[in-house]
Amino acid sequence: MRIDNEMKLEFMSKSQNESFARSVVAAFIAQLDPTIDELADVKTAVSEAVTNAIIHGYECQNGSIIIISRILDKTVEIEIKDCGKGIEDIELARQPLYTSKPELERSGMGFTVMETFMDEVEVESQSGVGTTVRMKKTFKSI
Repeated sequence: MRIDNEMKLEFMSKSQNESFARSVVAAFIAQLDPTIDELADVKTAVSEAVTNAIIHGYECQNGSIIIISRILDKTVEIEIKDCGKGIEDIELARQPLYTSKPELERSGMGFTVMETFMDEVEVESQSGVGTTVRMKKTFKSI
């Protein structure tokens, strides 16, 4: 598999960095000339993954989030990694409306949103080690 381009971004797990991360990924994929809808889909999925890392992975404590984006022909692959507490039960966490933070009035739709807007979503996690969310989207506009 030939990588046409790649970028890596690391930032603190602060909620104000969520929009920054979304904008950086959007700027990176602009080279693929996505439609407005495709761009919005990716930005929304990135926003959800980063927000999950901040709220659930680090429980709003300081940590580091890493985003790696790769372009392979017409497809973007995005990895969002944290070294937070990890997910105990990935299948349960991926269920619509499930939230481990009901006291924060979380909707429990983060993974559902990612799965709706991206072509593929893969989650790897280990308790006490962290979580990696890998997402792919193939653009039709090229």
